[in-house]
Amino acid sequence: MSTMRTMRRLGGVSAAAIAATIAFAGPASAHAEVTASNARALAKDVVLTFTGEAESESGGFTEVRVVLPDGIAPGDVSLDEAPKGWKMKPTKDGYTISGPKLAVGTNAVHKVKVRQLPDAKALAFKTIETYSDGKVSRWIELPGDGPEPEEPAPVLELKAAVAGSKPSESSPPPSKDADRTSDEASDKASGESGKTEQKADEDKNGNAGAATAIGISVGVLVVAGAGLWVFKQRRQS
Repeated sequence: MSTMRTMRRLGGVSAAAIAATIAFAGPASAHAEVTASNARALAKDVVLTFTGEAESESGGFTEVRVVLPDGIAPGDVSLDEAPKGWKMKPTKDGYTISGPKLAVGTNAVHKVKVRQLPDAKALAFKTIETYSDGKVSRWIELPGDGPEPEEPAPVLELKAAVAGSKPSESSPPPSKDADRTSDEASDKASGESGKTEQKADEDKNGNAGAATAIGISVGVLVVAGAGLWVFKQRRQS
């Protein structure tokens, strides 16, 4: 009997300890995460799904900013799906997506299509989330050798690239030097054209002057000849 009572007491204590642990643990902290339709290096037209778990009790999401990792440029990303009324705007290092505030407690989920993933083992997408009540969550800490970050950035683990896969060559935007070279070439062409027109005008004026001089010379000769003929007629008479 004493053994049975002891076991019951231990069981009661264990149950109470477990319950207390759950009560003090509280709900799991919110976080941001990313998944992919094809999590493989050098994969093309990959749809990334970003999920920001709501953690504000008084405001809804209004904006999500994502910093793209090396190998993915803002121009390589296009919006695939987002909350109603939300729009994407590219930034220098990534993009923002924002719109009417979501209901309190509603997760912010959006999808983007990436032209091609880089050749890497993992990609970290630093994410900053803004709520209508002014709260800002910064999921920007990268994993390291130390303890697990309290606000980790979403990380996408990638499988090795398929044999034979190669990075796509993208056409770089025109540089300022290229623009300046184009302007200089245009100015040079305009200058050469002006010189050609000026030379043509000079030649035209020169020819006209020569024709005038010849005409005057012929006129002088005619007048001189006529005068000589009159003089001879008078002497003969």
